[in-house]
Amino acid sequence: MVSRSDLSGKRVLVTGASGFTGRYMVAELRAQGCHVVALGSQDTVEGAHETIVADLRNPEELVAAVAAARADRVVHLAALAFVGHGNVEDFYSVNLLGTRNLLAALEQTEYPPAHILLASSANVYGNASAGVLDEDTIPSPANDYAVSKLAMEHVAGLWHGRLPITVVRPFNYTGVGQAGQFLIPKIVSHFARRAEVMELGNLEVARDFGDVRSVVAAYGQLLQTSAAIGRTVNVCTGLGHTLMEIVQMCARITGHALEIRVNPAFVRANEVKILVGDNRRLRSLIGNWDPVPMEQTLRWMLGVSA
Repeated sequence: MVSRSDLSGKRVLVTGASGFTGRYMVAELRAQGCHVVALGSQDTVEGAHETIVADLRNPEELVAAVAAARADRVVHLAALAFVGHGNVEDFYSVNLLGTRNLLAALEQTEYPPAHILLASSANVYGNASAGVLDEDTIPSPANDYAVSKLAMEHVAGLWHGRLPITVVRPFNYTGVGQAGQFLIPKIVSHFARRAEVMELGNLEVARDFGDVRSVVAAYGQLLQTSAAIGRTVNVCTGLGHTLMEIVQMCARITGHALEIRVNPAFVRANEVKILVGDNRRLRSLIGNWDPVPMEQTLRWMLGVSA
């Protein structure tokens, strides 16, 4: 039986609360009865009870922000997440050094949190493609985003035994509100407007595509589970879909067919061909968890009822 603590009434600090995942995380925590404190660059964040403005790259601002938050739990989502982002330095200043600054501030605070959840990424596994990837798979990051996330994990290890940290490695996930430069929203938008042609990269790239609502639900359950502290945990469905399969699902849902053209410019060097996760550790820690099936996610995004 999984042992859980009640989060109701707890103060939870969420970084990146105004981002795609953050908005759903705030809603999930509120549904659990939490008092949500958002940290970021905006004065107000929808759904948060309080908002603190601070830059992850500014250690002094973070010390003051963490002291003001008096958080019982922390969910660190803030990151530069688009792999194709042009400025390489940003990956390291935000994803690596920003996280280090946050952990240093949390260690100094008078109100130490009981649990800190750090969002890494399954991209750290790189081009490993033999079967389903578990947390013991040796990382082999294939781009700067992934390198910055793996480096963040190593930095978090410096606080092992000093801060109660869980590192999560979410596989690809999507949902309503995700930025249009990401693959699934791009595909969905073409079908939604009934475009005649769509350009994509490698159609046989397979991903473990999840639903953002399932992901934040898993995060919320991990925050309640002391057994997750000190662990690295995949958050994934365990199922892979190629881009062509996603296109075919959208075609079935909408009844619309379009022409697919492979644009060589969209085929990345060092493209990770297969990225499917093993979620047995997650399930052992949180118990019952039923991720939303991909077709249901696509129907939600397309605004088409089942």
